[in-house]
Amino acid sequence: MAKSLYFAPVALALALTGCGGAAETESGAASGDKVESVAAPEGQKWSDTVAKTEAGGYVMGNPDAPIKLVEYMSITCSHCADFGEQAFNSIRDDYVDSGRVSFEIRNFVRDPLDLTAAILSRCGGEGPFFALTKQALGNQAPMFEKAQAMGEETYKNILESDPKVRFVKLAEQLDLVSYFQQRGISSDQAKTCLSDEATAEKLMADTQVAVKDYDIQGTPTFLINGQKIEGTNWVMVETNLKEAGAR
Repeated sequence: MAKSLYFAPVALALALTGCGGAAETESGAASGDKVESVAAPEGQKWSDTVAKTEAGGYVMGNPDAPIKLVEYMSITCSHCADFGEQAFNSIRDDYVDSGRVSFEIRNFVRDPLDLTAAILSRCGGEGPFFALTKQALGNQAPMFEKAQAMGEETYKNILESDPKVRFVKLAEQLDLVSYFQQRGISSDQAKTCLSDEATAEKLMADTQVAVKDYDIQGTPTFLINGQKIEGTNWVMVETNLKEAGAR
């Protein structure tokens, strides 16, 4: 059994708690001159341009955008769900599509439930990633209800099962396979993704890199142009974007 994929003992109650501890943050991004809009290629929108990044995230927008917003988020974090509800459309429509800002989401996995949902949100590749992540965040309450109904003993047995079937079993208990199937990820596709140990290993390794490189301690946490900023809500993040020149 791969050591880094062994979660015991991870109490179900812990997996259902709120977001990680509040992150210590540096001062806001340095103020800059106003950044002018950059037109997308004819017939396209910048928000349709999505790519995987070297950091393991997915970035939406102009690859050469002068302002780069990164969110470290967890699908089991209620504050991340709130931020997505408040901010996603505005980030996409007002900032990314202007060509001034790119927006990258990096999964910061907190627990096996989060890891399972993160694997499925990535299962369709770049194109549907942002939509699937937003929908997964909106599915928190039903997912938590099913997790509570599962009980500690079943949860413990799943986490101690073979890594190739562990996340398949957990996703089935949480009704996530059918949830993502309704959103374009077939059952076979989902189970293939969930059985890939390398994907889970990489997500967990990227989380450790985030802790090491940026001292990420809680979610959501944001970077603008590589600098951690104050704020976990849209009002504060938008203020920082404007100070960086997106105004």
